[in-house]
Amino acid sequence: MKHMVIALTIAALAVPAMARDSLGVFAGWGAFRDPETPRCYAIARPERTRAGDWEPFASIGNWPGRNLNGQVHFRLRREMAEGDTPILTIGDQRFELTGRGPDAWAMDARGDAAIVAAMRSGTTMRIAARSARHGRFTEDYSLRGAATAIDAAALGCAHL
Repeated sequence: MKHMVIALTIAALAVPAMARDSLGVFAGWGAFRDPETPRCYAIARPERTRAGDWEPFASIGNWPGRNLNGQVHFRLRREMAEGDTPILTIGDQRFELTGRGPDAWAMDARGDAAIVAAMRSGTTMRIAARSARHGRFTEDYSLRGAATAIDAAALGCAHL
């Protein structure tokens, strides 16, 4: 039942219900394909949902039409303060991200690859940022199932 609730919540975050195909749910991570865009992605919510202005998630996307694979994206629950540099921590590795408003990304494709590699071997990750109205905030994610969801999303777009 818990996995069903997680899957439905993840699906609701991503795109309208008619625009995607489920590729599977792996622990707290889901994998989806949107053939109309086309894109495929692995997505998860933070371990604990806290009050905020946005519904937070972490995703790893593949955009075959743009030749982008393994693009890391975070939607934070609050807008970041102007000029803030969000920090992603996976194990003992720290990654500076870039972003604006409630959205954060790796600095470049090399950063995407390094983050995905760390996610594959990590157990948890935390993103920390600063909001102009609320100060510092963090969001924690389990990485259980992330590698399998990332692989399912990549395979889901292999033929698009």
